[in-house]
Amino acid sequence: MDARLLKKIELIVSAQHVHSSTASLLAYSYDATPNFQSLPDVVVAPSNVQEVQSLVLLCAQEGIPIVPRGSGTNLAAGTTPTSGGLVMLFHRMNNILELDEENLTIRVQPGVITEQIHKIVEDSGLFYPPDPSSMKISTIGGNVSENSGGLRGLKYGVTKNYVLGLEVVLANGDIMRTGGKLAKDVAGYDVTSLFVGAEGTLGIVTEILLKLIPLPETKQTMVAIFPSLEEAGSAVSAIISEKITPVTLEFMDNGTIRAVEAHAKIGLPVDAEALLLLEQDGAAGQVQRDMKLMADVCKHFGAVSVQLAQNEVEAEQLRLARRTALSALARLRPTTILEDATVPRSEIASMVREIQRIAQKYNVLISTFGHAGDGNLHPTCLTDVRNVEEMHRVEAAFEEIFEVAIGLGGTITGEHGVGEMKAPYLEWKIGAPGIQVMKSIKTAFDPQNMMNPGKIFAKETKKRVVLAHG
Repeated sequence: MDARLLKKIELIVSAQHVHSSTASLLAYSYDATPNFQSLPDVVVAPSNVQEVQSLVLLCAQEGIPIVPRGSGTNLAAGTTPTSGGLVMLFHRMNNILELDEENLTIRVQPGVITEQIHKIVEDSGLFYPPDPSSMKISTIGGNVSENSGGLRGLKYGVTKNYVLGLEVVLANGDIMRTGGKLAKDVAGYDVTSLFVGAEGTLGIVTEILLKLIPLPETKQTMVAIFPSLEEAGSAVSAIISEKITPVTLEFMDNGTIRAVEAHAKIGLPVDAEALLLLEQDGAAGQVQRDMKLMADVCKHFGAVSVQLAQNEVEAEQLRLARRTALSALARLRPTTILEDATVPRSEIASMVREIQRIAQKYNVLISTFGHAGDGNLHPTCLTDVRNVEEMHRVEAAFEEIFEVAIGLGGTITGEHGVGEMKAPYLEWKIGAPGIQVMKSIKTAFDPQNMMNPGKIFAKETKKRVVLAHG
């Protein structure tokens, strides 16, 4: 970036928070998505909404793209600056602005770490349920941009279910406030929800109002071990059909179990073909009844072992094992590609079988884990991006996984967003009319296409080969 523009940026944000060295640009040239990288022109960390507004106005005047970025844990290339431009960081906008126990809300800036919100509200006897696996490092602004889920999504939903209001800087520099501390509000379009999951393509979120709920009275955790993937998948469907909604119903296959045990060493059975992690919370009596019924269902569908965590230390070890699944697998090969295929809950067993078949068909190594209770599986390919021929097979395998998921009534992404990685497949899910409607919304908010360009909308849709399923 030339000296003239750098000087203008430094007049808005002090020079110490404006970075243009090669090392700084390289550090923010990628996120957690393999094979996507591009240098930005400058990296800037504003401290308040007024500085964000001034930066947006300058970028609009100069035609500079803006890429809002949290901690960079994005898994769909949603925060890679593939059009160059200005990467905007929010670690200086990381304050808890208000905890309102009377209205059960918390107002925060986008740079607050998600786990910090959990700790603060739980100290007050309240609860913010969304818990992405990256919550120890991910920011709430990133969670809002991606509409992040988590292990508790089955019972409590995802980020969008807890966003009551936003402060957003629009592409023309206007500051817009949406929503509020209201149990009911149908005044016009639901603009708040439109920004949640928009991946920074419509505006820059500078303040977030979140809904809280009372902290559950008690919680129990259980692990069930299965000799086959099919039996575990069938148990998931059966638990849901029993009209139980557990807080957590997670799945790991043998490859994931082995990787996690080698990493965490907590005593997971490495010969098991599948593992279910089950949790329930609420009133003590109801929790006990639900846990017993889920244990009985698991045993009926072939579980060789069903064990209840004896204390919170054991329970936290099991949760941590699931949360570290990706990092454990990532140790095994140079490149790890985690995907996000989601199907109706009743199709979990079918989807798991199909992932196995596809991995064998293309001779690639895929381990699968995920939020089985809400149909959200994470087939994870262990590969090496330097092996061009293998990467072609990996891409073909994931294309078929997306196709199978859609054929089973599912989608190409349940919680990781579209970003740039999945943009070529979006039309498979929503069709050409859906793409046109979304592009119209994007143009209305951002006519210059300066807000995170290249994300969600692909230059070209991948050719779709419709498969015969079953």
